[in-house]
Amino acid sequence: MSDDAVLGTIETQVAMLMRLGEASRRSTGVQPHRALDRAAYVILRQLQQDGPLNVSVLAAALNLDGSTVTRQVTALQNDGLVERERDPKDGRGTVIAATPLGLQQVEQVRQARKILYGTVLAKYTEQEKRELAATLERFNEAVAEHMRSRV
Repeated sequence: MSDDAVLGTIETQVAMLMRLGEASRRSTGVQPHRALDRAAYVILRQLQQDGPLNVSVLAAALNLDGSTVTRQVTALQNDGLVERERDPKDGRGTVIAATPLGLQQVEQVRQARKILYGTVLAKYTEQEKRELAATLERFNEAVAEHMRSRV
């Protein structure tokens, strides 16, 4: 297969993966899987991983514009999933922190997704699962690096 054909297949499969990811979230009967939309999940997952962050650091970590993150954070704050706190490093600024409810919901979604992917990948060997995990992680890192280099 030519390089052009390989890249075409990758492009199509990434588009399908994104569509199927969102479709699986909407169609599953498992309520925790549906508890958060994609934007809320990625923000809360980042805060779960890194702890409280200021909006600019959070936006950079997610490769998003600061105004987009501010709007999303405001919606999450209205839902009681995040709160603004004084920045312990700079008392003039604020950081965004996940609330206990936000951490609970993101963890419920994370566990529901792990169950879903365990079912989907049931016929994969342990080695195939590890290879897929490593390939996806490497791919996402490459895309994120590409996005950072364009800023």
